[in-house]
Amino acid sequence: MLAVKIDRDRLEYDIHALLTSFFPGEEVKIVSPGSDINGKDELLADPFMEIILEESGQRVIFDPKGKEPKEYAIDSGRDKQLFKGELYRVLKEETGKSLPWGNLTGIRPAKMVMGMLSEGKSRQEAERFLRESHYVSHEKAALAVEIAKREQDILRPILGEEGYSLYIGIPFCPTTCLYCSFTSYPAASYRKVMDQYVDCLCREMDYVADACRNMRLDTVYIGGGTPTTLSPRLLDLIISHLKAKFSMEHVLEFTVEAGRADSITKEKLQVLKKHGVTRISVNPQTMKEETLRLIGRHHTVEQVKEAFALARGEGFDNINMDIILGLPGEDEEDVAYTIEEIGKLSPDSLTVHSLAVKRASRLGKLLREGGKAASLNTEKTVKIAEKGARDMGMEPYYLYRQKNMSGNFENVGYAKPGKYGIYNILIMEEVQTIVALGAGSISKRVFQGGRIERCENIKDVSLYIKKADEMIERKKALLQDIC
Repeated sequence: MLAVKIDRDRLEYDIHALLTSFFPGEEVKIVSPGSDINGKDELLADPFMEIILEESGQRVIFDPKGKEPKEYAIDSGRDKQLFKGELYRVLKEETGKSLPWGNLTGIRPAKMVMGMLSEGKSRQEAERFLRESHYVSHEKAALAVEIAKREQDILRPILGEEGYSLYIGIPFCPTTCLYCSFTSYPAASYRKVMDQYVDCLCREMDYVADACRNMRLDTVYIGGGTPTTLSPRLLDLIISHLKAKFSMEHVLEFTVEAGRADSITKEKLQVLKKHGVTRISVNPQTMKEETLRLIGRHHTVEQVKEAFALARGEGFDNINMDIILGLPGEDEEDVAYTIEEIGKLSPDSLTVHSLAVKRASRLGKLLREGGKAASLNTEKTVKIAEKGARDMGMEPYYLYRQKNMSGNFENVGYAKPGKYGIYNILIMEEVQTIVALGAGSISKRVFQGGRIERCENIKDVSLYIKKADEMIERKKALLQDIC
């Protein structure tokens, strides 16, 4: 554990994010005057690092065990970005490492660039800003600018008008994956309440359809969890209700995450096709059998291939696949094999995730208890995936980052021209109101000028069912004058 003592309650998030990036796998505790954590006095007595946040002449004091303490003087006043830059340079000097994304701790680099391009800045100016102000590598700065420009082009037809998107959450999965921290419940244990859950979803739909009747629905995304954990009957019921209540006339994209191969059947795919679903996912995460078993995905590589062929056979011409880099025990050779096998299937888009170890996941708990460590993602594995996607005729179109991401890299969506996931861009760049239904979902209302307000639904399925009326009241407060 790395204990960091700071002399006032300020900048804890940014300090924590930079330290966990420079020291992957280490638990970092930020101890400030307002901290309420166990063992506070003990941590304060022997900190790994101390940061003095005076108004001028701040100091960073390193005191690693077995080494002489080392003090760095920095001068940033109360400027947060300047402080982050100074702290980054100190950590770089102390560790001898550079981070691909420099001192950026936010999850939306492309959103920052989109804002600059919208203000009339050139691509070269945006790249230079990322490199010089945030120490982003040349390669990542170029990637962020390429994606931001493509996002601008993709979104141009729909932004600036009264549009919105709809998210419908299905929080059930066949099993919970080792790395997962999303709202997800084992289908076998919740089968008896699924009808009640769907009924509550339909009630939320009724309210939203009325509240947003004067707005244009641009995209619909049914995600999870794993939506295809539901029976064909319930899938048909949800989508039939959706189409009965909402005008689908202007919908540019209708996505359903089929996701897990062990949840996909011909009958379910036929329901989705019948209702005009335009985009689905068949997500292997890896094509290595041993890893699938380790991470708790109870299907085989062969089942992934069969599910993909089944979807193609039913006429789906926009199929996404997800992979994760940095899974436990996987190396560069494994990633190259996964990319090779996916290339043979030729999906229409590929989302490349860098493993992010979340505290709420079973993997996070395993690591905290000293279990098998996740392999570190490397620049080489990222390049293997990027080259593979580009060799399949795809181009990067959206990007986001997460806390505790392996190798301090990023998640990138690649797609063949015309097969982009529009909803993915909208949710990441926060440029359009997204109304979200179901347990654990979060609605975001984007106001003119960019201000964002949110409302959350209860995560627990049983509580969501009991308090469905309260979820609707929350949305009324968020959407009260949207008509």
